Amino acid sequence: MPPEATPAERLLAERAALLERLAGMEADMGRLVEASQDSNADDEHDPEGQTIAYERSQLAALTDGQREHLAELDAALRRVDDGSYGVCSVCGQPIPAGRLEARPTARTCVRHAG
Repeated sequence: MPPEATPAERLLAERAALLERLAGMEADMGRLVEASQDSNADDEHDPEGQTIAYERSQLAALTDGQREHLAELDAALRRVDDGSYGVCSVCGQPIPAGRLEARPTARTCVRHAG
């Protein structure tokens, strides 16, 4: 994304990429569930390393994290709309551009990051 892009454009681009990753992860989960339904493998006693249940759990945790990030992006877009984007929610001072570049969903300045 070019540096002259607006905060909304950067957030929307990140959101679109995230939705694409989520769709891929959800498709992977569907394939994993489908594959495990046709298998008579004993996950609990499988000597071949990671179990299907473990892989499913790991993918679910990653997907949940991506959904949380999507919620953060949506909240940041609402702040852009209401004019509070880039303003620390604790002290009301501007959030430095470098922090917003590194963490576009930041709600606080570095001093109040917790």
